[in-house]
Amino acid sequence: MLKKLLNAKNRWLASAPESLQPQKRMRAVSGSNAASRAAQLLIAPTALMQLKPAEALTIVSYMAPRKIAMGTTFITEGDTSDTGYMVLLLDGEVTVENIEVSRTEPVTVTVLGPGSLIGEMGLIDGQARLASCTASTDVTCAILSRAALEKLSLDNPKTAAKLMMAVSARIAQRLRDTSEKVKRYSQLVLAMQQEIDHLLPS
Repeated sequence: MLKKLLNAKNRWLASAPESLQPQKRMRAVSGSNAASRAAQLLIAPTALMQLKPAEALTIVSYMAPRKIAMGTTFITEGDTSDTGYMVLLLDGEVTVENIEVSRTEPVTVTVLGPGSLIGEMGLIDGQARLASCTASTDVTCAILSRAALEKLSLDNPKTAAKLMMAVSARIAQRLRDTSEKVKRYSQLVLAMQQEIDHLLPS
């Protein structure tokens, strides 16, 4: 489903980067415009801005570039068999949909653009995907697999730890945002219930 990104001028190694020696891996990304752009997007505000540029480039050296054709659903809500990777969106747009909202038809939750991270929770816990992601345009991305993350942890534990802290902080922020939305929703429900009770006294 996910094809290798092959660009003669701007490419870094696309197949199993975790199998390479660190020096060869870094040589593959050094001087690559595509890898440098991926590193810049990895530390963008929409991704993991806690990382330094050199750390981001190191992490990118463990990622595999891919192209995804428009219309391809590359993450499926509820899937438990294919969760061991995280996607950094480099070019194009991805529509995130959730069936749990309406229970009948998928509802668009958001549309993501370059610099967005997708699937980081699955990378960490390997649990079922929480939403479906479909390429709404042709997409270029970089994928960090769990195997590559484990290799990064062995080769460069400090950078791996900082990556995991940044990912954890991102997930924690999303949890806080969700908690705030639930709180506002609960307040709205309470206000509506009080209004109903006022209009229809028992």
